[in-house]
Amino acid sequence: MKNRLLHILVGFLSFVLIWQALYLTFQNHMFPSPIEVLFFLSTHSIILVQHGFASILRIISSILLALIIGLPLGITIGMNPFMKKLLDPLLYFIYPIPKVAFLPVFIILFGLGNTSKILLVVFIVVFQIILAVRDGVLDIDKDYIKVIQGFSSKKRILIRYVILPAILPRTISALRISIGIALASLFFAENYATKYGIGYFILSAWTKMNYIEMFSGILVLGFTGIMFFGVFDWMEHKFIPWK
Repeated sequence: MKNRLLHILVGFLSFVLIWQALYLTFQNHMFPSPIEVLFFLSTHSIILVQHGFASILRIISSILLALIIGLPLGITIGMNPFMKKLLDPLLYFIYPIPKVAFLPVFIILFGLGNTSKILLVVFIVVFQIILAVRDGVLDIDKDYIKVIQGFSSKKRILIRYVILPAILPRTISALRISIGIALASLFFAENYATKYGIGYFILSAWTKMNYIEMFSGILVLGFTGIMFFGVFDWMEHKFIPWK
């Protein structure tokens, strides 16, 4: 854990140094220095925390819903050849489509509030989870399944002791991969009918040409992504010790 925190700190300092070098190179008032932005963050932390917390709550709600839908569906597809044959063509057709293109559809169907924003992120994350879980189930050595079935014919025992340990690494990797896309999509979604959210904060600052405020919002968005990565790393360490 200490090494991971040290890596994050070194990475952040490297980022700040590159930022400062670019600032000195361009000398443009639309490109503020990191010192100005960090000072703004320290003096306006409450409002930035409010916007960041609103976005984090939307992401957490979306991930939980995506897991509730994606885990059982992925396990079912992986275990049931008929369901695999039925749903695989649909998954392969939908998966490559940029999900943010569906934002207007979600707004039409579910309105401008939180529901459309959360469901858009669910739509982005859930396919990553379904495919990761399905592949995890399909990759399980059949001998493991035969051994556990020799002890018990109950499906819940098979799922608990064979399938869940097999799919956990892929599931967490899928969440790690999808979180960046989810944050980017939420950034666009938060510009419609909302007063709180880091996406709204950034675009609002941009329209006011307040570039220090805008860059501080971008930095908070980056910290949000790093926070989720840290949570997924902790989950991997806690629940997948064999990895």
